[in-house]
Amino acid sequence: MTQGARHVAIIMDGNGRWAKKRLLPRVAGHKAGVEAVRTIVRAAGDMGLEALTLYAFSSENWKRPEEEVNDLMGLMKRFILSDLDEFAANDVKLKVIGNWRALAPDVVALIDNALERTSGNKRTTLAVALNYGAQDELVRAARAAAAGGAITAEAIEAHLDTADMPPLDLLIRTSGEVRLSNFLLWQSAYAELYFTDKLWPDFAPADLKAALDQFARRERRYGGL
Repeated sequence: MTQGARHVAIIMDGNGRWAKKRLLPRVAGHKAGVEAVRTIVRAAGDMGLEALTLYAFSSENWKRPEEEVNDLMGLMKRFILSDLDEFAANDVKLKVIGNWRALAPDVVALIDNALERTSGNKRTTLAVALNYGAQDELVRAARAAAAGGAITAEAIEAHLDTADMPPLDLLIRTSGEVRLSNFLLWQSAYAELYFTDKLWPDFAPADLKAALDQFARRERRYGGL
């Protein structure tokens, strides 16, 4: 049985290829990707999603050139600063998952402020994965479960970064790649997967609606008949 999706996650892939196709520097692709984020966050609320989780910066992304990492961090800071008022106006609650407190102190302070300012918003939760890796998340959750006395599936799930969010219904990956890339491994156990060749900067509300429409047509059995 399938009903409308409550929680959608997106692996936002293809910024670099988008820029390369246009003979632009990679940072231009990342800037275009930020604009796509803004558009999709607005659309998610309009389409009734309770939660949207975006893979913004993985724990493996530190392997990229220092200049690109700095560009990504700068864009992320500007996005938070410029969009806080819009989050408030649209009742969007910001959440950050991953080991984000290991980021630079100015980034951590900025995130803390944004989390506090949006904590009372209720329409849609926007979870941004920063310095995130699902294997690291599972290690942290297992340690917390063990500290509580028992390592069970329920105990691990209670200590995941997404524990206070609805179960993941649909995971989307753009750019034609077909893998999870260490993203929401536990949460994806029974999520529906949707892959599109669209590069992330080109991913529009119509593409999100197409993914949600396909999700609504699927039958979810959770291992049953």
